[in-house]
Parts: sequence; C-alpha cells; structure tokens
Amino acid sequence: MCEDNHGPDHGHDGAGIGRRAVFVTGAAAALTLGSVSFASAAPRERRTRTVRGTLPPGSPDFVYVPVDIPRGVREIHVAYTYERPTVPAGTQGNALDIGLFDERGTELGGRGFRGWSGGARTEFFVRADDATPGYLPGPVRPGTWHIALGPYTVAPQGLPYEITITLTYGEQDEAPRPVYPPERAKGRGRAWYRGDCHLHSEYSDGRYTLAEIAALARAAGLDFINSSEHNTPSAHAHWAGLAGDDLLILLGEEVTTRNGHVVALGTDPGTFVDWRYRARDNRFGRFARQIRRAGGLVVPAHPHATCIGCNWKFGFGEADAVEVWNGAYTPDDEVALADWDGMLVAAVREGPGGRGWIPAMGSSDSHRSPDVIGRPQTVVLADDLTREAIQEGIRAGRSYVAESSRVSLSFTASGGRGEHAGIGERLRVDADTPVTVRLEVTGAPRCTVRLVTDQGVLFTGDPLPVSGAGVVEWRTTASYAAYVRAEVRHEAAAGPVPGALAAFTNPIFLGS
Repeated sequence: MCEDNHGPDHGHDGAGIGRRAVFVTGAAAALTLGSVSFASAAPRERRTRTVRGTLPPGSPDFVYVPVDIPRGVREIHVAYTYERPTVPAGTQGNALDIGLFDERGTELGGRGFRGWSGGARTEFFVRADDATPGYLPGPVRPGTWHIALGPYTVAPQGLPYEITITLTYGEQDEAPRPVYPPERAKGRGRAWYRGDCHLHSEYSDGRYTLAEIAALARAAGLDFINSSEHNTPSAHAHWAGLAGDDLLILLGEEVTTRNGHVVALGTDPGTFVDWRYRARDNRFGRFARQIRRAGGLVVPAHPHATCIGCNWKFGFGEADAVEVWNGAYTPDDEVALADWDGMLVAAVREGPGGRGWIPAMGSSDSHRSPDVIGRPQTVVLADDLTREAIQEGIRAGRSYVAESSRVSLSFTASGGRGEHAGIGERLRVDADTPVTVRLEVTGAPRCTVRLVTDQGVLFTGDPLPVSGAGVVEWRTTASYAAYVRAEVRHEAAAGPVPGALAAFTNPIFLGS
C-alpha cells in the first residue's frame, strides 16, 4: 500500500473532501478517496453534498468514496452523472458503474454490501423499509459508508464525474422481513423438466419486471427459472408471490467480474457473492466454494462472449456445469460448443483418475423484449421439481438443451445383453460389444441430426420431415466411440458451415 498525492482531481462544494488517495494493489485493486462529511440535522431535514472528480485512463477497477453518516439518518439517496466525450474509432468511451457499501466496510466478501446497479441507473436510494431495485433495504446506521464506483472503461480524455449525495433525517421505519419462494413445486415425479437459469430484470440491467418474467416463463412452457441479477441478490425477496405449483423459482446471482461471468445457480436465499477480483488475484476458488456452501452450482456463463469483461479467464476447475448456449445461437456459441467438446475429449483421455467431465447447459440471458425467455432452455431429468433434484440433474449431466419447448429429444444407448444408458450416463460394455445409439426427435422440422464422438462427427442424417419428428439409429462400439452426443441443427444458410442448433444433448459414455 502506498499514498499518492497525484490521484484524481477530486473537487467538492465545501463538504470536507480530503485530497488523499490510497491505492491498494493486488486482489480487488481499488482507490479510496477522502471522506464526505455530514452534520446532524433535525427530523425531516435534508442535507446534500456534491462530489466532483476525474478518473484517468488506467484507473483501478474500483474507486470508493467514503461518506460519514451521522445518527438520525432515515434515507440515503445518491445520483451521479459522468461525461461521455467523443473518442476515436476503435477506442472505448467512458462507462462508470456504481454501488453502495454500508458502515460494515468494503472488505472483499464482507458483510457491507448494500447494492449494485452497475451502469443501469443514474440514481438510487436506501432506507430501512425500502430500496431501489438492485439495493438492499435495511437500517441506515451511523458510520462510514462507501459509494463504490466501477470505471468499466475510461476514454483517453479521462472520466469526469459528479456525485450528489442527499441524506434525509428522521425516524426509520421497520425493516421488512423477507419472504422467499418455496424450494419445491408440484412436479410429476421423475420426469424431464424445462428451465431457464440465466435471466435479468429491473433488479439489475434488465427491463423486464419479475411478474413479466414469470408470465413469459410460463408461456414458454418452463417448469423452473433461476434469478440471476448482476452482482446483487436484491430480487430474491420479491419472487415469492410469483412462484406456484407450476413454476419453481430458484435464487442466484450472475457474478460479473472483469474476467468473466459466472451464474450462481440455486443458492440459499439472500446469498451475496462478491465479484471484485480478476483471474490474476487468485480469488475465484474462494467464491466458487462459497456458492457451493450456499447450496448452489457454479456455472461459467457465455465463456467465449466478446463483450468487454465477458470472456471467461478463470478456467473450469471449479465449474459444476458450463453455459455453452446463451440466447440466440451465434458464432460465440459455436466456439463454446467446440471448446466444451474438447473438454469432453480431455476428460476421456484423463480416465477415471481425472477431474471428470463438465456438463453443458443453455440459458436465454434475457434482459428485455425482444429477448426470448426460454430460448434456449435446459431440459433436466430430475426426481422431482425441487431445488435439490433439479440441481442434481444438472450436476450429473442428465440434460439436453433445446431452442424451445416445441423441441423434445429422447437419446439412449443399448448393448446386446439389455444394457441401457441415457443422457449423462455410462453404458458399461466391453470395447467390442455392438452398441445401438437411438435418438428420437420431435418439433424440429427440416433439421439435421449429427452424432458427435471423441473422434468427431461420425454420423449425419438426412433432414427430418416437415412434421419435425423422426428417429435415428446408429451402431458403434466403445472402442470406436468413447462417448456419443447428439446435435439437431437447422439447415445451413450456405456452404459447409453447420446450421444453428435447435437442440443438443450431453453425452452418453461407452465402455467399462
């Protein structure tokens, strides 16, 4: 740690802002500015302070503005603006995220988190009984709070910003007791259940309301969804009234770091997972373990997406599954599918003593219309429609991914003596025992079936009829194919490039 008197120009309106800037390097590199001070005031009074400054190119990932909160404050309101100068073509312009930590501090993984809206909002408030979506209601206690700024990108000219902090004084209302959705819905026993595990609402950077998401999920034929707002669990306590016998609502978070995003799938209600680290900080394992301790799954999201900070750099050693298909099928997904297939080959090469294979899944990552909730969806074989059963099915790879509820697959492998295995399972047969692989498809008109193994694509069928239904059988042995997985693809637009996926399965492994 060192002091630097040449930090950002940090002006103010007489609020007692210090000039000292403290740089912290390494994990969660940050810059902490001087404090904003407020005096006590009478009930119903409001006091406002304005902070101005400029962040230079190369600023740390997080800049904290301490705010000293006196006793008797009822509400904290923060509004901010920043300049967006014109930049040369190919150069990133300014983008500034914002959030809030309370008097318990900004320690990585600590208890001080009170909300994050990224760049989705220009203002927010927090008080005991209510808060802006993305933020957590609760007592406004005296002490040093911190406004967290995240300079996502900074233009060559720098990033001039202005923050206006308004305190309202008075007696606080009682904080509400959160009510969460149940962990069980009325299922069909052991059956295939459809879900979308990566969704966004107005509680982060989406435009859908929670009610709209629930209605669209039901219309898409989904049995379960997972709440996955960016860097905040603030939506968790607002889902209870939208669940029902026909819709299981799991709770989670999209942990949005600067080196990739990970969906925490089905964590305990209210779980907050920190995101303020990069791959070089060697902190991800700690928070992956936190997700699992909270009963969730660790699912790297859109690992080959090209948006800034989206490309996955933490490796897959902690992953319980990986999101191979994200939203409308694009070349990014084709790369992710090929990369995942390479991981399957590596798992086969490592053998029983290796880490094992990582199942694939797909989700819509819907934010707003015209994003389609349930495109794609993960179809999971589970013992019941419960949090635990759905997670177990995903973890075991007993699932396939489909573009909509119209598409259904049945994929099996059988040996000559009645041996049988389904998706995510192993058919235990001798190396040269004949194996019959069978795929039944409905809802995929004019699509083509491909069977992919560790040796590559070994079977390509004729296009399915316009009815969209068909059966494909293929015979092989475990010595020829260590695993088999199925792809159902739309007709290619031109040339040898494969068409977009309509569905794909996790593998069936062959051999003892």
